[in-house]
Amino acid sequence: MCGILAVLGCSDDSQAKRVRVLELSRRLKHRGPDWSGLYQCGDFYLAHQRLAIIDPASGDQPLFNEDQAIVVTVNGEIYNHEELRKRLPNHKFRTGSDCDVIAHLYEEYGENFVDMLDGMFSFVLLDTRDNSFIVARDAIGITPLYIGWGLDGSVWISSEMKGLNDDCEHFECFPPGHLYSSKSGGLRRWYNPPWFCEAIPSTPYDPLVLRRAFEKAVIKRLMTDVPFGVLLSGGLDSSLVAAVTSRYLSSTKAARQWGAQLHSFCVGLENSPDLKAAREVADYLGTVHHEFHFTVQDGIDAIEDVIYHIETYDVTTIRASTPMFLMARKIKALGVKMVISGEGSDEIFGGYLYFHKAPNKEELHRETCRKIKALHQYDCLRANKATSAWGLEARVPFLDKDFINVAMAIDPEWKMIKPGQGHIEKWVLRRAFDDEEHPYLPKHILYRQKEQFSDGVGYSWIDGLKAHAAQHVTDKMMQNAEHIFPHNTPTTKEAYYYRMIFERFFPQNSARLSVPGGASVACSTAKAVEWDAAWSNNLDPSGRAALGVHLSAYDQQAALANAGVVPPKIIDTLPRMLEVSASGVAIHS
Repeated sequence: MCGILAVLGCSDDSQAKRVRVLELSRRLKHRGPDWSGLYQCGDFYLAHQRLAIIDPASGDQPLFNEDQAIVVTVNGEIYNHEELRKRLPNHKFRTGSDCDVIAHLYEEYGENFVDMLDGMFSFVLLDTRDNSFIVARDAIGITPLYIGWGLDGSVWISSEMKGLNDDCEHFECFPPGHLYSSKSGGLRRWYNPPWFCEAIPSTPYDPLVLRRAFEKAVIKRLMTDVPFGVLLSGGLDSSLVAAVTSRYLSSTKAARQWGAQLHSFCVGLENSPDLKAAREVADYLGTVHHEFHFTVQDGIDAIEDVIYHIETYDVTTIRASTPMFLMARKIKALGVKMVISGEGSDEIFGGYLYFHKAPNKEELHRETCRKIKALHQYDCLRANKATSAWGLEARVPFLDKDFINVAMAIDPEWKMIKPGQGHIEKWVLRRAFDDEEHPYLPKHILYRQKEQFSDGVGYSWIDGLKAHAAQHVTDKMMQNAEHIFPHNTPTTKEAYYYRMIFERFFPQNSARLSVPGGASVACSTAKAVEWDAAWSNNLDPSGRAALGVHLSAYDQQAALANAGVVPPKIIDTLPRMLEVSASGVAIHS
């Protein structure tokens, strides 16, 4: 990941303004520690902080077309750049960078080229011939992007909020799958897949089609000129990423450069569920496994840094971001610059535990659509900013455009959770990789039940956060919360604690409005809370809010194991100690 900053039409081309743009761009240097660049054309400024993944030697930005009339600053990876170069035979490329195609595509096709890009990206393109510009963000919002407006009529673009929050009268999240054109003066959606209208699909489930689509998504993300690895929690999604990567790595350019043995990384509290499961998967796949431990206090000490980098006060995101933030620092210390991760699967396949209560296939499908559309505010934001804080890039094959199209075209009846038939969460994905002749994973890993990342790293992590917040937020503070924070009023001491830190870093009204709110249970949307009347009384965002589902599902799996439907060893992955008392449920790792 890189960091981009653009100030467009600011009516100030002074040296002082250039110095200010450089100062703001440096706030993004963690995203791109390898090189910095700034292009100025009158009162237009395009700045770039580079993390060099492809063509590290010559791919510095901003990038230009042949006569330098078109200039672009890009954050992201264009996986099909070699194919696109072939479609531009009359163009001369200055670098081997994957992003070099963007200026030339614009020169050839005008503004209507963005859908040709296969990758994750945010970019600003300036046409100096008429001082027009376009801004675009990838389909799902894997890369972060913000847009702001100055009092002088200028338009500001930044990879992170901290690049523009002090200089813009108003700013907001740039919507995924959209393009802003100065010629039309507004936004338009360039990404319009069939599933976006939430119409109920009817394509029959074909496990081989789904498997091949995911394998292609993983393989294209092995494009790298630097050392890389996979994030491995031991859950289904990260394990599949690791399994497919290890299976196909040897035939890639990356293997010839860095070796065919895959490196995997996991983080957790001592003896956490994820550490144990990841170790087993790593042993099975033969990866070079790196296991990082942290303590509850380590995490608490990092909270302020996490909130500054993640730029949110959402409780679920902060809980999950902190271990990832700590792990990213360790990974970068090993010399690794890119990792492949498993975000997006739960949203596409209805993998969260609350999906057990989906009333019918229509509502399940609409909820998956809502979840995918909101990913840029939650898991994409977490995965990108927690890793980019240390100059590490995270790639997410489950959010590949082609793969999403295949997965979201499946009749959602196949995604319904039907324990009596052996259909647990994400059964269609598990079944697609349940290969008896050439197994990708052991059965008990392939059918391991969903664990929230913030729970899987160690159950005492969330308990420790709540206890720490209780020491710093009084009952009197909570009584007045609605007056102090009228927008998205925190309802728990933990949420209040995070909000105080966030407001200290980002006191602007635009900043607080950039964070989503609303009721949620176990990562649900507000609409899905209606599925179970009891949930409205237990709106903890953790996966444990659906613990009744979690425990009953394991009981159902045990019954299925006894019947021979599900492999018995699945039951070995249960958290060992569950204590149910009259006051609630306490979980110990």
